[in-house]
Amino acid sequence: MLRWALADSVHGVPSDDRDELHVVGLSLDCPDPSALVAFYLDLLGGELLWQNADSAGAQVPGATLVAQRVTPYIPPTWPGTSIVHLDLSAGPYLDKPTARALSLGAIEVHPQPDPRWRVLLDPAGHPFCITTVT
Repeated sequence: MLRWALADSVHGVPSDDRDELHVVGLSLDCPDPSALVAFYLDLLGGELLWQNADSAGAQVPGATLVAQRVTPYIPPTWPGTSIVHLDLSAGPYLDKPTARALSLGAIEVHPQPDPRWRVLLDPAGHPFCITTVT
């Protein structure tokens, strides 16, 4: 399950004084938070924010990802499960970024729905897409 994390405050203003919400991160349930954050750091680059037995966080380009341990963890099913997933832009290229993701432990799924997209599963089974759409 992918969950949205919301900030308690935005720009130092307590949340009860504002009516705006801002996405501050994406939380990914998984069996091994350290391994999942390492996968996305290797794939996207970024900075490890924290790591403990139950969760790990990383600032990656464009988002903060939080991997959180869930027991028992049941990975989503692709296709079929209605879930949120990450879309990662590769500019005009698909082959090289896809090969890199596969070398880091991603799995390519079949069938592929569109030639502009590659649907893959991360090591915890979450679908994500690499696309030429920017």
